[in-house]
Amino acid sequence: MSKEIFQGPLERVSDCCWRIPKTYKQGMRVDGLIYADEVLIEAIKRDQAPEQVANVAFLPGIQYASLAMPDIHWGYGFCIGGVCATDPDEGGVISPGGVGYDINCGVRLVRSNLFYRDVQPRLRQLVEELFRHIPTGVGKSGRYHFDKKELDRLMAEGPRALLDRDLATPRDLEYTEANGKLEGADPDAVSDQAKLRGESQCGTLGSGNHFLEVQVVDHIFDEQAARVMGLEKDMVCVMIHSGSRGLGYQVCDDALAMLRKAPEKYGISLPDRQLACAPVNSPEGQKYIAAMRAAANFAWCNRQLLMQQTREVFENVFGRPWQQLQMNLVYDVCHNIAKFEEHTFNGKTRKVWVHRKGATRAFPPNHPEIPQMYRQIGQPVLIPGDMGRASWVLVGQEGSMKQTFGTTCHGAGRAMSRTAAVKDVGKRRIDKELEARGVIARAQSRRGLAEEQPDAYKNVDEVVEVVHKANLSRKVARMRPIGVIKG
Repeated sequence: MSKEIFQGPLERVSDCCWRIPKTYKQGMRVDGLIYADEVLIEAIKRDQAPEQVANVAFLPGIQYASLAMPDIHWGYGFCIGGVCATDPDEGGVISPGGVGYDINCGVRLVRSNLFYRDVQPRLRQLVEELFRHIPTGVGKSGRYHFDKKELDRLMAEGPRALLDRDLATPRDLEYTEANGKLEGADPDAVSDQAKLRGESQCGTLGSGNHFLEVQVVDHIFDEQAARVMGLEKDMVCVMIHSGSRGLGYQVCDDALAMLRKAPEKYGISLPDRQLACAPVNSPEGQKYIAAMRAAANFAWCNRQLLMQQTREVFENVFGRPWQQLQMNLVYDVCHNIAKFEEHTFNGKTRKVWVHRKGATRAFPPNHPEIPQMYRQIGQPVLIPGDMGRASWVLVGQEGSMKQTFGTTCHGAGRAMSRTAAVKDVGKRRIDKELEARGVIARAQSRRGLAEEQPDAYKNVDEVVEVVHKANLSRKVARMRPIGVIKG
């Protein structure tokens, strides 16, 4: 994370929003808008992420504003928490930096009919079994192996390709964003190197901020929405956070190499070469989109297999089939993606490419892309926090469509770099500190826990409060962690 203090203008628009006017830099096509309250904006100023918000405003075809959510922090090209929409009919571009290296990194929530009183006596056993059976860590291979033809099918079809192996159900697909499949994915646009990196990683957790967490619903804020989702106070759920692993990383790397000279070729002037991009309708733009969609479908397969392995562990520990434990998918959302969506702004309805980089789709009630069961309440939004505090379930609100192209935050947002977090920990034992809070944590290394210690993150409650007040998404339930496995 950058240590420089942002020196540019930040004008207050409302209690929850701040503007970087497009007059700040010659070449900005739109204003920058950052969603934050007075406390969070002071922390945000201590990082150069607002500068990245201003830089994104240079992109050709950008509409309305360059946006950032309250979990904003420094990223590659775009800040984490960055959102922008580009119109291909106005020369709009696609930028890999607006999606990120971990394409379709996302979160899914699985409910159960178990309550804390049922799980607490077996919690340590449960966490140990999850850690033993679910591959975690950098470059880790999993139990599922797919040959080239099968891997291409995963990238083309998403979890639908797992139905005939009994590793997914039709209901799982229904409650996955986009039904777990982006049309137009082309496995042939994905390099052999990317496929090699992904062939044995589907169904693995990875490292960094990825996790699998056993949680308890500790507070219900919206009884109706919680009831529709099947959530009750003290119920045990599982939250899974992972993405497209080495395959997606390589797709991004390949795209950045391909696009290195594209801005010059198409006469695009950029303030940061990390914003490398190409017109959506160019050959380079179309190739990246096809590969990005394939990586996104692979990521949904990854989370599906992680969920299936989790179900199997619960079966073994609690002695009942997962169907009897009612371990149903509540929802799966992605937060590193670019999607072609219809939005209305400035009095016009048009289709635009919405880049969400560390940001979550938050469609309101009655939107046609929401599963029928959730139409009355809005799309479920899953916001992971940190290992020591809480995560949240929200629902999308109408304000998101009017203000942020149907988008809200994606997590707590880092407050320290990984290096700083490790230095801050020193010789402390984060696993022991978490256990004192009632959380059993397992990781491949002590450093992994140090990098992800609770103090490395903003307070997720404060972040959620901003998007709730701004009417981007509404609070439904707060979840506290009781067990976590990490890479």
